[in-house]
Amino acid sequence: MTWDATDFAILRALSENAAQSAGALGLQLGLSQPATWRRIRRLQDAGVLAGRRVDLDPEALGFAVTVFLGIKLATKGRVSLEDFERAVTAIPEVQTVQHVLGLYDYRLRVVARDLSDFERVLRRRIMTLPGVGDVEANVLLSEERLPGPLQPSDG
Repeated sequence: MTWDATDFAILRALSENAAQSAGALGLQLGLSQPATWRRIRRLQDAGVLAGRRVDLDPEALGFAVTVFLGIKLATKGRVSLEDFERAVTAIPEVQTVQHVLGLYDYRLRVVARDLSDFERVLRRRIMTLPGVGDVEANVLLSEERLPGPLQPSDG
C-alpha cells in the first residue's frame, strides 16, 4: 500500500499520544472524525498500527535502575534457545528479551529498585539460567524515546 503525508502525520501524532480520539486527531490535522477513523482503520488493517499500549514509568513504580545485559550462551549445543527464553521470560524484572546477532546471543532490559536489588536479580536469577556464559552489564543513565523514522529516507 501507499501512504501519504496525512497517514504519516496520523502515525506521528499517535506515536506521541495513542490515547487521543479520532475526533481530536482530526481537528489537529484538518480532517473530519469519520475520515480520520477510516485512515486509522486502514493503517490497522495493513498492520502498520499493530496496537496501542500503555507506557509505564518504571521509576515511578519504584524501579530506579535500568540495566541492559548482553548474554552469551556458554552451552549452545546442550541448552536450547527455547529453554533459555522460557526461563528468562519468567523473571519479572526482565522487561525485554532480544535474540541478537553479534558479540552476544541475547540482550535483556532489566529493571531493579536499586543497584543492590539488581545484584540480587543478577546473581540469583539471571546467572542461574540454563546456558548462561558471559554477561556484560550497561547501566542506563538517561533515555530519550523517539518515534523513529516514519518514512523511508531518500537515497
